[in-house]
Amino acid sequence: MRIVMDSRESDWREEAENSILLKAVSHWREGSEKWFQGSYDRLPETLRVNPMSEEKDWVESWLSGVGANRIPWFSGPGSAWEMPFERGSAKEEVKILMAALHETGRITRQEAVSMLPVLALDPTPGQIVLDLCASPGSKTTQICEHLGDSGAVIANEVISSRVNTLVTNVHRHASKTVLVVHHDGRHIPKVPGSGFDRVLVDVPCTGSGTTRKNPDVWGKWRPSSGRSLHSLQYDLLSRAIAVTRPGGRVVYSTCSLDPIENEAVVSRVVASGKVRVIPCGNLLSGVPSRPGMTNWPLLNDRGELDLESKPEDYLLPTKDKAVSSQLNDCLRVWNDEIGGGGFFLAVLERVQEEELGREIIPFPSQKTFDDSESFPQPIDEKRETELREIWGSVPSNMWSRGKSLLWSSDEIRKIWDGDRTRKNGRELIPGGRWRPLKVIHLGLIAARLRKGSLDRTVSRAARRLRGEISGPFVNVDEIVIDDILQGKEPHRTDIVSLVETDRGSRILVGPSGYCLAVWVGSRVTPMVSQSEIFVMRSMRGLPFVPREEE
Repeated sequence: MRIVMDSRESDWREEAENSILLKAVSHWREGSEKWFQGSYDRLPETLRVNPMSEEKDWVESWLSGVGANRIPWFSGPGSAWEMPFERGSAKEEVKILMAALHETGRITRQEAVSMLPVLALDPTPGQIVLDLCASPGSKTTQICEHLGDSGAVIANEVISSRVNTLVTNVHRHASKTVLVVHHDGRHIPKVPGSGFDRVLVDVPCTGSGTTRKNPDVWGKWRPSSGRSLHSLQYDLLSRAIAVTRPGGRVVYSTCSLDPIENEAVVSRVVASGKVRVIPCGNLLSGVPSRPGMTNWPLLNDRGELDLESKPEDYLLPTKDKAVSSQLNDCLRVWNDEIGGGGFFLAVLERVQEEELGREIIPFPSQKTFDDSESFPQPIDEKRETELREIWGSVPSNMWSRGKSLLWSSDEIRKIWDGDRTRKNGRELIPGGRWRPLKVIHLGLIAARLRKGSLDRTVSRAARRLRGEISGPFVNVDEIVIDDILQGKEPHRTDIVSLVETDRGSRILVGPSGYCLAVWVGSRVTPMVSQSEIFVMRSMRGLPFVPREEE
C-alpha cells in the first residue's frame, strides 16, 4: 500500500509542476513558485470546539495535551485548533477519541480557511440567517454556535444526496436553531417576508485553492471551468441579495483563486447598486490575506493569455471606478501565506431601498397548498397532554415529525407563524404552514416515539431539557454511571429499587450534572451511541477499550 501511495504522490507532483493552475497563478500574482511550495503538502488536521458543549473545557485540555495548537486568528465563540499531524493520519486512541468527539458534536472537523466566512458573517443571537449552499454543514453548525439557543439558521441544499449529509451533521451538532430546507438556491423563497439578517453564499466553485486537500485538482483544473460556473455563482449571489433585508449582510465566498469566480462576480452585483462591499480588515483581524484584485487577465485552457475569444463584458475588469475601488475591500487568502488552503470572500451590505408601495394580494387558500404531514408540525393538544403527564411540563416550540419529537428556538416558530410572500413578491401566503419552504428537518431531536406514544427522551437533549422538565430524571451516584459506561450491571440501592418498581426510559443524573439516557428493564441499558460511551469513559478516566473489543 505504501508503494502505491508513493507512486501516486509522485504522479501528483509531476502533475502539479506542469499544471495549468500553476501557470494561471503566475498571471494572478507575483511569486507563483512560492505559492506552489505552500500549496502542495497535505493539510494539517484542524477542528472547532463546540462552545455549547458542557465538556468544552475538558476537550480543550485534551487537545492541548496531545500537542494541538490554537489557531490564533480564530475569533468565534468557541476555539479552533490545529493538530500536530496531517488530515486523516491520527493514530490509535487519539484517532478513535477525535472521531468520537466529532460524532457526538463536541468538535467539528473542518478546514481552517473554511471557518472564515462565518467569522466575517458575524451572526448574533436572535438573528434569522440563511446558509444558501449549506452541505456538508460545517459552516451551518458554526453559525449555530454564534446564535446559541436564540435565532434561526435556514440551511439550504439543492442536491438530495447532500441534504442527507447536511441533516446528519446538524443531528450530530444538536442545535435548536437550525432549519434544513431543500431548494434550488437561485429560487429560494423570501422567508421571513422582511428578509434575512445575514446570508452566507459559499458557492460551488472549481476548488483551485484546495490543492492541499484535493490533489486531483492539479491535473483537472482549467480556466474554462471557472467561466462555466460564473453565471451560477452570480445567480446564487443575486438571489441571496434579493432575500436580505435592507441593512443586512451577505458574505460571498469560494475556495477558488480564479478572479472570474471571485472579483468578477462581486463586481457584477456591486454594479447593480443593491449592495456595497464592507472592508474585511476589522472583521478578520490577524488573518494573513491580501486585498481583492481590480485587474485580471482572461486565460485560455493552456493557462496563457486569451487573445482570441470575445468574452462577455462582465468577465472582464470593470471600467467603473466606483465599483473597482470596492474590490480592494474583498479578501484573498493564498495557500502559502496562511499555511493552509486558498480562499476568497467578500462582505456585502444590502443598501437601503425605497418601498414601492405595491399592493400584495392574498394567495387563495387551497388544499393543495397545505403542508404535507411529512413536514414537521407543531405538537397537538393530545401530545401536549401526554408530555405533561410524563415530563411534568411541556417546553415551548415542540414539533413532531415521523417518529421524533423536535425542539426548536422561538424564531423558528415565528417563521412558521409569520406571513410570507411568494417569489414574485406580490402574493401573500398566510402563516401556520411551511410552504413555500420544503422543510426536511428542524431543531434538536428531544424524544423518540413508538407506536404513536412517547418512547424515550434522547440523551443528547437531556441536559438542556433538565431545566424545562422533571419527569424522566433520576439522581444517582457517579459510580452508578461509571458501571453502566463500562458495561457492568450496577447494584446500588437506588438502581435496584428503580428496576423493581418502574421500568422504561429514564435519564440518570450524576452529581457532576452529566445525564445518561438508559432503558430500565430486567437490567439497566445505556441508550447512547458507542461514541458517547467512549468519550465519557475517556473523560472519567475509565480504562480505554478499543471498539472492536467491546
